[in-house]
Amino acid sequence: MLLSDRIQTLSPSLTIAISSLARDLKAQGKDILSFSAGEPDFGTPQRIKDEAIKAINDGFTQYTAVPGIPELLEAVATKLKRDNNLEYAPSDIIVSNGAKQSLFNLFQAVLNPGDEVVIPSPYWVTYPELVKYAGAVPVIIETNEIGGFKITAEQLKNAITDKTKMIVLTTPSNPTGSVYSTEELQALAEVLEGTDIIVASDEMYEKLVYGIDFVAAASISEDMYQRTVTINGLSKSVAMTGWRFGYLATPNKELVAAMNKLQSQSTSNINSITQKAAIPALLGEVDEEIETMRRAFEARAHEAVKLFNEIDGLSVLQPQGAFYLFVNIKDISNDSIAFCKELLQATGVAVVPGIGFGSEGYFRFSFATDMTTIREGIRRIEKFVKSKRG
Repeated sequence: MLLSDRIQTLSPSLTIAISSLARDLKAQGKDILSFSAGEPDFGTPQRIKDEAIKAINDGFTQYTAVPGIPELLEAVATKLKRDNNLEYAPSDIIVSNGAKQSLFNLFQAVLNPGDEVVIPSPYWVTYPELVKYAGAVPVIIETNEIGGFKITAEQLKNAITDKTKMIVLTTPSNPTGSVYSTEELQALAEVLEGTDIIVASDEMYEKLVYGIDFVAAASISEDMYQRTVTINGLSKSVAMTGWRFGYLATPNKELVAAMNKLQSQSTSNINSITQKAAIPALLGEVDEEIETMRRAFEARAHEAVKLFNEIDGLSVLQPQGAFYLFVNIKDISNDSIAFCKELLQATGVAVVPGIGFGSEGYFRFSFATDMTTIREGIRRIEKFVKSKRG
């Protein structure tokens, strides 16, 4: 056998597969509207681009320290203190090639074969795959619309065994847009007290919240601070997906050293230009541009929810954050892959099957595009649904 057992545990990303298919059809001249990608349609703010250009012109193009340059780590620490009231030393922080690498480093550093990782469903497609790649076991807990697609303290308590090593929290959520409140996080924190369970808190969409305050998991209590690995970045909120900038922070020195060691033997430092460019974003110098994007996403969310809920057979919750809708299609189909493929072929509309996020009977719709495209896409979906219902 050529391939390792380990690599064969991984499944291809459905989000990337659908996006690739949509691009291929568009290249063939077909009229395609894609709502599959998790990527802002805004450009990176000029202040960040200017800093990158300056770094290039200054010749800042060589290797750096693995976790990041000192001024960048200071900027991350400043951001976490200012926005989340979290005290981290620069030595508590590692900058990686996006949150995906931060998660990979964390899972590889702490998980052993047979360890269990609690993952609420719907989940970001990558979580269970990285857990399995580390030899551990994803323990999926189903949530529902009634509970806002959020895990409860009782569900967490019932899922914990003597093999539980970690729980993954995502707030705001991809794909549902749900955001955990202070009270909800406190209830989960009480369940975890007295255990050694690590909390991996993915807070990538922190800046994109609508009508609700964001609360960092590590800020709930001293106990949560000590057990939580905060994972964040600039891809979504600052429209820097291609720059590849993510980071994690934890006061656990042993864990930081282990992840530094792993990154030193894999990718080493991230792009030096990106490191310089990220600093003004972390220090709040593009907050006005972030707010402009946030307001646009909020307006799109309200419009898209209204239009979807007017379609007989479909329903969707109002998202509290991120830029996705998780649309319920159970009255139409319980095979989301077949539904989404037929939708794409029949109407040219690309959305992502819910099964890829661990929840059948849904699709994920990204509203990270202009309002005209959103309205036309939903119009086509409505026509398709009507044809399915006869």
